[in-house]
Amino acid sequence: MYIKFMIDENKNAYISLWLLLITILVALIIVVGGLTRLTDSGLSITRWDLITGIFPPLNNSDWQEAFSLYKKIPEYQLQNYSMTINEFKVIFWWEFAHRMLGRIVGLFYIIPLIFFTFKFRINKKLITSLYLIFLLILIQGFVGWYMVSSGLQNAVDVSHYRLSLHLTLAFIIFILLLWNLIKYSDKRKYVLRKEFNFFLPNIFLLLLIIQVSIGALVSGLDGGQIYTTWPFMGENYFPDDSNYLDLFSLKSFESASLIQFIHRNLAYLIFVLFLFMLLKVYSNKNLLYLKKNTLVVFVALIFQIFIGIVTINSGAKIIFASLHQIGSIFLISTTLFLVYENSKIN
Repeated sequence: MYIKFMIDENKNAYISLWLLLITILVALIIVVGGLTRLTDSGLSITRWDLITGIFPPLNNSDWQEAFSLYKKIPEYQLQNYSMTINEFKVIFWWEFAHRMLGRIVGLFYIIPLIFFTFKFRINKKLITSLYLIFLLILIQGFVGWYMVSSGLQNAVDVSHYRLSLHLTLAFIIFILLLWNLIKYSDKRKYVLRKEFNFFLPNIFLLLLIIQVSIGALVSGLDGGQIYTTWPFMGENYFPDDSNYLDLFSLKSFESASLIQFIHRNLAYLIFVLFLFMLLKVYSNKNLLYLKKNTLVVFVALIFQIFIGIVTINSGAKIIFASLHQIGSIFLISTTLFLVYENSKIN
């Protein structure tokens, strides 16, 4: 009995540490991916060499070859035609780091998962969830190349729709990893709620995911550099280079001004919803167990709003834009803990 207990304890520790490592790596790749976009580095590697791509240029001849491939795409020909090879190396290393992290995540995920599958007895529901995450990681690799390929032919940037899909899928993978980590590491006695009587945290999380997707559209269209004032966009609340009616058409997703307007106003909606949720938690004694988690989300939300405003006023400078993306990781993480607490009862 004692030996079995020790095996179970070791199994739990190993799987928890593994999930924690992968969750951190996915958070890191989101940050590096954001910096890759902010530095316009995403098109510096024009081939998708899954195996041979693990080796960077090792000598001057290799660098010249990589640079010559970059010179063939529109981004260089129309925008970066004066770039030197030393400047090219800077953007190359960002994209290379992003791709290598992707490979590391894949290998660090599947190899231990196979080991755990055969070495430990893992319940069917958890193992199914873990292999589903691996499938999403594989799909994410293809989506990444699908995104890059959109900028190699007739454009100087990747498709902002594909960029949004790539980032949104990254956050979905992060959320699933963190959810499994929280659930697997929690040793408290509880049962899953059959019905969610208090569903506001779930709606709040969904709106955050939508906001991440729209934020990627803003980034893809360089929308953060269009209007650099807050609370107004220039002299008005609504951008003066746009039409109200376009908000109700697909044009709103093609206009940098309108997509920034949507991003701002969804942030206001998210904040109002949170205040309502906060009021419900503090006014209902049956929800007081969510008090601590709600306060943590509040801190993360205030930081995200503050850094978002700073990012706008700075003209989307890299340091603030990156902090804004890091803030979204913390906000979604704290919200997920809130959703988890709300889904359980002692």
